[in-house]
Amino acid sequence: MALRDFFLLMAMCLIWASNNIVSKIVVSDMHVAPLFYAAIRFGIVAALTLPWLLPAPRPIWRMIAIAQLIGGLNFALLFVGFQTATPSAASIIVQLGVPMTTVLSMVMLGERVRWRRGLGMALTLAGALLVLWHPVGVSMSIGLWLIAAAALAGSLGAVMMKQMEGVKPLQFQAWVGFCSFWPLLAMSAIFEKGQVAGALDAGWPFLGAVLYSALIVSVIAHTVYYHLIQKYEATLISPLTLMTPLATIVMGVLITKDHFDLRMGIGAALALLGVLIVALRPNHVMPLLLAIRNRAQ
Repeated sequence: MALRDFFLLMAMCLIWASNNIVSKIVVSDMHVAPLFYAAIRFGIVAALTLPWLLPAPRPIWRMIAIAQLIGGLNFALLFVGFQTATPSAASIIVQLGVPMTTVLSMVMLGERVRWRRGLGMALTLAGALLVLWHPVGVSMSIGLWLIAAAALAGSLGAVMMKQMEGVKPLQFQAWVGFCSFWPLLAMSAIFEKGQVAGALDAGWPFLGAVLYSALIVSVIAHTVYYHLIQKYEATLISPLTLMTPLATIVMGVLITKDHFDLRMGIGAALALLGVLIVALRPNHVMPLLLAIRNRAQ
């Protein structure tokens, strides 16, 4: 890999990781309504990528379903989960998307899983369970359950996306933004109160956060990822993106003061080792899954 591309990839991972912290601060510290925050973010993405919306990909119903799974539903679950879940724990639990995607690939795409990928899946699951373990047994907050559900939605969207052909990165972004904005806005209007006033009270920091998430994270960083994944082998790119959860853990401890002990460290190491094993085995959906998983945080 060219040195310039390596630094691009590292910068992209740091951007994705920093966005986990930004999202946590917006919905937890600024007390901005999470569905409203997600709607505004996707509204900006839709406006920026509107020229790439047409021609519509076919079949259009599948593209709309994928956009909801990867965009609206994923972010709704994720941002509501971030109200109570720490970025560090969330970055580990979201790795469950790897075994979820593998199982869905077996069912929907007919992929075969040999012992190495099976081992990777087992290690990822074991690491996540260790993170959740407490002396009285396994304990999972509502926030982490929602994060796990977001991982499942993203995994299903990734598998369905592999059944689409000819969708370019910016066209993909345009459809995810456009199809996600309206349902999120409607859900915010139904389930949330005082969301506009809350955003106005947060002021310029909220505006900066939502512009950063929409422009830098969703449009620029994700497009860079697609450029690199088209230029290099997936087995080279995918393992390097594991810097995202590692950076998230470090930033979470330093910035949002996340609790992180030896048990969580061992769990994180097991989960990321499992993801690494799966990423090094050629398969159809791993590159897309990593893009969705990191973009969605």
